[in-house]
Amino acid sequence: MATEDVKRSESAAVSTIVNLAEEAREGVKAPSYAVLSICKSLFAGGVAGGSRTAVAPLERMKILLQVQNPHNIKSSGTVQGLKYIWRTEGLRGLFKGNGTNCARIVPNSAVKFFSYEQASKGILYMYRQQTGNENAQLTPVLRLGAGATAGIIAMSATYPMDMVRGRLTVQTANSPYQYRGIAHALSTVVREEGPRALYRGWLPSVIGVVPYVGLNFAVYESLKDWLVKDNPFGLVENNELTIITRLSCGAIAGTVGQTIAYPLDVIRRRMQMVGWKSASSVVTGEGRSKASLEYNGMVDAFRKTVRHEGLGALYKGLVPNSVKVVPSIAIAFVTYEMVKDVLGVEFRISD
Repeated sequence: MATEDVKRSESAAVSTIVNLAEEAREGVKAPSYAVLSICKSLFAGGVAGGSRTAVAPLERMKILLQVQNPHNIKSSGTVQGLKYIWRTEGLRGLFKGNGTNCARIVPNSAVKFFSYEQASKGILYMYRQQTGNENAQLTPVLRLGAGATAGIIAMSATYPMDMVRGRLTVQTANSPYQYRGIAHALSTVVREEGPRALYRGWLPSVIGVVPYVGLNFAVYESLKDWLVKDNPFGLVENNELTIITRLSCGAIAGTVGQTIAYPLDVIRRRMQMVGWKSASSVVTGEGRSKASLEYNGMVDAFRKTVRHEGLGALYKGLVPNSVKVVPSIAIAFVTYEMVKDVLGVEFRISD
């Protein structure tokens, strides 16, 4: 009898040791698994951002139209402007500034998608605690809040690159070339205008990113959620939307967001040109005073732009931007989800 008790004790001790060892292994694996999952999510977001290279010529055309002299007929329209760039600068001219844009958009997109996931989890947790409903899901308004939070974090983290990209992009064959590349532009701006110049136009950017990124995520997720639950057009296959349907959702989301936020984007670009000696040849032309480039803030920039050029100036470049946004936002959303599927990350945007 005593022997059986000893055997049972030994067996219990061995079982306890095994359980403790398994728990220790799980404790070691958990952090590494979490880090790997975060890295995969950031990588997927970066790839999604880099996919926008496909619309780089339209991106450059949009910025040139935003900051140009209104009497400059060379860039009076999207098609004419692209033809002029091709004729004067060739293929490289169409993609000028794209390297800087990728250097900005890849980390920006990675941070944005990852921040949205984390913000969504945090907001959903607080929402469930407040309502007492453990099965509650994010509403469109809560998704808008999560998207706005992600947009502000991503914009702030990468804003100097966006500011430099804007200046590199507006340099044309006829303008004095002041910047030789990204590093030279950053160092020149800091040396001649001070570190604060790297964040010139930050306020309208942040204000604009709230409706833009917020609506992008909110509209995209809400459309997907509605289509999956109600399947009004028979687009759902095995409880999943097709790639074409997801691209359409992304295109609608991008169009809504950019249309509402576009005037703030124009003001941001113009404020970024302040302090740049060569900007007057691009923005003001020979017949206008450079004083119009001196803005005393976002409100003053709005007022001077409307007074000198009319209300329509706030929507300069909207056509190429709209043509660009439709594929770029759609591609970014779908690319992100597909890369995460390939990498085996279970959590996707709408999850």
